[in-house]
Amino acid sequence: MVSRRGFLKSGGLAAFGISVGGVPTFIARAANNTKLFSPYKKNKVLVCIFQRGAMDGLMAVTPFTDQYLQAARPTLFMSAAKDAKTTPLIDLDGRFGLHPGMKAFEQLFRDKKLAIVHGIGSPNNTRSHFDAQDYMESGTPFDKGTGSGWLNRAIGLMGHDATPFRAVSLTSSMPRSFYGDNQTVSISNLQDFAIQMKGNPLGANMAAKSFEDLYDQTSSGLLKETGKESFDAVKMLEKLDTKNYRPSNNVVYPASALGNALKQIAQLIKMDVGMEVGFAESGGWDTHFNQGTELGVFARNSMDLSNCITAFWNDLGTAYQDDVTLMTMTEFGRTVKQNGTGGTDHGRASCNFILGNDVSGGIVHGNVKSLAIENLEDGRDLAVSTDFRSVFCEVADRHLKINNDQVLFPGWKGDRIGVMKS
Repeated sequence: MVSRRGFLKSGGLAAFGISVGGVPTFIARAANNTKLFSPYKKNKVLVCIFQRGAMDGLMAVTPFTDQYLQAARPTLFMSAAKDAKTTPLIDLDGRFGLHPGMKAFEQLFRDKKLAIVHGIGSPNNTRSHFDAQDYMESGTPFDKGTGSGWLNRAIGLMGHDATPFRAVSLTSSMPRSFYGDNQTVSISNLQDFAIQMKGNPLGANMAAKSFEDLYDQTSSGLLKETGKESFDAVKMLEKLDTKNYRPSNNVVYPASALGNALKQIAQLIKMDVGMEVGFAESGGWDTHFNQGTELGVFARNSMDLSNCITAFWNDLGTAYQDDVTLMTMTEFGRTVKQNGTGGTDHGRASCNFILGNDVSGGIVHGNVKSLAIENLEDGRDLAVSTDFRSVFCEVADRHLKINNDQVLFPGWKGDRIGVMKS
């Protein structure tokens, strides 16, 4: 178990120093004097992005040859034909077309770094955002009583010592998938030094605007042990320009919440503070109204998602790309038929994206039948043909070298689908 003093002196200072574009000499020297583990560089890292609101997988990756889909979406259907009335879909394989807002994904797909799984979803047919997200993040789609999240369980199965920054969520609150007994950290923004800890050695659940506030507010003795000089050092960091992190390869991240989160995850990875799981969120996918085609809310969200992920990948560069796999997820998809307000309602299956050098990329995986009404779930939805646990488990097993399916996803006995290289 990492000592509390070691966490704050080594992990805390080292990690939060990254946003100044390099750790000042005196802080680097202090951190090096109490290194947590040696070595703890070049970890395999899994980054997960939850697309909250339920992404329309049939618009993100469209089976454009399906006549039933075209009939069901008279104003939302998009074609891959060059003479289409709207900007054409990006033809991936003669059957599926990528939304033009996701243009940034095209080269990654062609280079076989990006895989797509279509028809993915939960075996639980709830259309409640809250319940579906809870089931997906807990990894137990028929048990609301599960106390831990699947990513927290993954952390516990890695079988080696770790730094306090093994699992970091760049979100304002702890995601459900991080709940559990294993130590995780939620940081809303490195520049603000806002930190919330859950699962630390004393079970503390603390939030403060700065380490100084955290020090002044606590009475547990957890932080008092570090000495006031540690906080004085952090106070000096706060006065520096923390916005000048320079991504590699002249990368420019979109100025969005997701772009900011992924940029900070890239910083943590490149700082070699022991990160192994990163988490971020993308919102706004609940497209009941005015969904749009090449323009509109869906197009904007798609462009942000693909541009942010591509920027992250390019920022990592060849020095880190071998060690990182990124995976998206969304709670469910949308109805096949558009509604009367130019949108789509809560459905069942969607698709997700998996990026990495150990991914079986350049393929749309999964089993999507024609969208004739007899093939639809409840006569209205793209049926779930791939249980999300099949994909999540395969990615975690192959990339993080976890081999305990029953702990990772209790009660599940499904098969892999081959989205990762053997």
